[in-house]
Amino acid sequence: MDKRHAPDELLARTMQEWRSQNGDLWIFGYGSLIWRPDLPYSEQRRATVHGWHRALQMWSHVNRGTAQRPGLVFALLSGGSCQGMVFRVPAALVPAVFPALWQREMPMPVYDPRWLLCRTPQGSVRALGFTLSRRSPHFTGTLADSEYRRIFAQAQGIYGSTRDYAESTLQELQRLGIRDHALARIVHAAQAGKIDP
Repeated sequence: MDKRHAPDELLARTMQEWRSQNGDLWIFGYGSLIWRPDLPYSEQRRATVHGWHRALQMWSHVNRGTAQRPGLVFALLSGGSCQGMVFRVPAALVPAVFPALWQREMPMPVYDPRWLLCRTPQGSVRALGFTLSRRSPHFTGTLADSEYRRIFAQAQGIYGSTRDYAESTLQELQRLGIRDHALARIVHAAQAGKIDP
């Protein structure tokens, strides 16, 4: 395993990067963190990140699928922009919060943790986000509509189905007034039993 992606070293490096910032921990949520943060946060803000976009293009063999029937989870891919939420965790709580966050987001060292400049109505913050390289074997590439439909119908992991995950994310984005046309098209077409070209 690439040492850069060894779980213990990656966690230690990210913790050290946070400590060097001398402040609270901000976390950028763009998928399930938006509607199920499970964090003792003191503040949340709507936020926009430029240079990255939300995409349902990462294979999941644990959380939303299995090795036999892989599911999908969101990733931040380079290019475009992404609207989501940032959550502020008080510095005193971070040492206890970090391991649980890591277990949730990095049960396998797939994501590339990255400090992202997040623009919020109250000003910009630097937040931890979980990005994905297109070189990663977990990146799906472009999926056919029929493949999304099949995955939505079949994929189930320890946290539930890919379909429920995608629908819950879309519902929360809509509640917040955030538009994600690509996700809306996939979800609505899957609910209707077909995906149009």
